[in-house]
Amino acid sequence: MAAPQGSFDRLFARMDESPDAFFYSLPRKVVHIDEGAIAAVGALYQELLPAGGALLDLMSSWRSHLPAGFNPRLVVGLGLNGEEMADNHQLDVAVVHDVNRNPNIPFQDDVFDGVMCAVSVQYLVKPVAVFQQVNRVLKPEAPFIVTFSNRCFPNKAIAAWLYSGDQEHVQLVHGYFQSSGGWSRVSDRAALGTGDPLFAVWGFKQAFV
Repeated sequence: MAAPQGSFDRLFARMDESPDAFFYSLPRKVVHIDEGAIAAVGALYQELLPAGGALLDLMSSWRSHLPAGFNPRLVVGLGLNGEEMADNHQLDVAVVHDVNRNPNIPFQDDVFDGVMCAVSVQYLVKPVAVFQQVNRVLKPEAPFIVTFSNRCFPNKAIAAWLYSGDQEHVQLVHGYFQSSGGWSRVSDRAALGTGDPLFAVWGFKQAFV
């Protein structure tokens, strides 16, 4: 028997349900992971993202963690604080947009060669809708890379994240890929790098048939 809708909704409830635009109205130029974990994110991007492509940094901030010497054609940041993104020297374009208020990503279909979401997936209240939108804006066979740790703003993380452990987080993100559809070769990697605990789940948009 399926769980009641109210029980499902509580999984995505947060301690602070005020609009995210209020919480992020002041710049918070902090990183949730240390240098070793940041280096591991960059190494994974180097491994999986195509060289010279157009990339979307989803839920972007003042750092994108792309590795030194990696030269994409275009990097677009989509985030909540314009001042933070203005300090991100790796972004070519910054767009202020709240995916929790409106999961529709404001770009055309099949335009990005890769999408990254670093240490932010725990804040999504409509993750399946957002993953569907990411799939829409990606080119066929392009990757979506989700990295995360056990660090967060706890008042803005969803309950399903706060009250579960590292392996459950990995399975939760796998579930987002599975439920949103349109993905192939979904993989994960645990305990990346030598610093803070870091995990990654990624998938590739299915090719056109």
